Amino acid sequence: MTDAKASAPAQPGQSAAPASRRDPLALVVRFQSLIGLIVVVIGGIIFSPRRHGQILFLAPDNIANIVRAVSETGIIAIGMTFVIITAGIDLSVGALLGLSSVVTATMMINSGFGLVPTILLVLAMGIAFGAIQGAISTRFRLEAFIVTLAGLQAARGLALVVSGNQYINISYGDGPGLAPPVFSILGDRLFNNVVPVATIVFVVFAAIATVVLNTTRFGRYVFAVGGNERAARLSGVPVSGVKIAVYAITGFASALAGIVHAGQFNFGSANDGAGYELTAIAAVVIGGTSLFGGSGSLVGTVAGTIMLGALANVLQLNNITPAMQLLATAAIIVLAAVLQSLVRRREGLMR
Repeated sequence: MTDAKASAPAQPGQSAAPASRRDPLALVVRFQSLIGLIVVVIGGIIFSPRRHGQILFLAPDNIANIVRAVSETGIIAIGMTFVIITAGIDLSVGALLGLSSVVTATMMINSGFGLVPTILLVLAMGIAFGAIQGAISTRFRLEAFIVTLAGLQAARGLALVVSGNQYINISYGDGPGLAPPVFSILGDRLFNNVVPVATIVFVVFAAIATVVLNTTRFGRYVFAVGGNERAARLSGVPVSGVKIAVYAITGFASALAGIVHAGQFNFGSANDGAGYELTAIAAVVIGGTSLFGGSGSLVGTVAGTIMLGALANVLQLNNITPAMQLLATAAIIVLAAVLQSLVRRREGLMR
């Protein structure tokens, strides 16, 4: 029990050990997403094109476009945070988004399902898909990277089968072959046409997830499993159940993002969501969640998601090529990972 106590993880909401709180570098890592977001916003203001004296980066429509664009990957990143805190990874999330968008469109357009049954069944599908991956990884002690890579292929293949490799367009109205008009609200903006509904879904989901992670016993278990799995097991934490649960949460998040995607763009496609897993992982890492497990922050993940969206927007406003945008994002990810590694080494020395 002495070893378990010595290796105990940080408490929920903390992203560093007590010793690291005295380390300036650790503080930078802890708040790196907020620092990065501030830097990007300042850079956006400085380098933004002007039109009629107005800074385009700060225009309400542009801000709305930024938060709308990051809503889907942000939802996925929230779920991914749970998995990465347990020192896991999930590569299937983008493909599962595509599958969920296809199933959503198919159920309403081709099968005549109503809005509520469609949403509930798609979310249940996402939870089951994630839980199965978690169970396989846990039961057979397989690396999550391999299991979820296979899950990516499976989800993409299922989406192609369901859709027949065709776009499934969503038209609204009453009667066969039409989706309930209320579903189209996911593509709207509220509050004087400023706040996208997709962003509201993202924020609400992030708030609920933050409460779960930081104030519940399950949240403490998530940190414990990532901090020291052996010590957590000796302390009575149901390690296998927690691991399965976090992958179920990621599956739920991916399905939710797929529903939002279908509502925003009015179609389902098997190829949608490609690369979203990398963006979500980037947002989580930039947000300060440790790839080694045991520490992380959903507030940081949200800030990291918005930072990536704002950076892409600034580059687009200045007509920077997509290739350069990818290179800039890659550099930020590597820098965040290097800082985490340095802090981890310094913590070891301080102990």
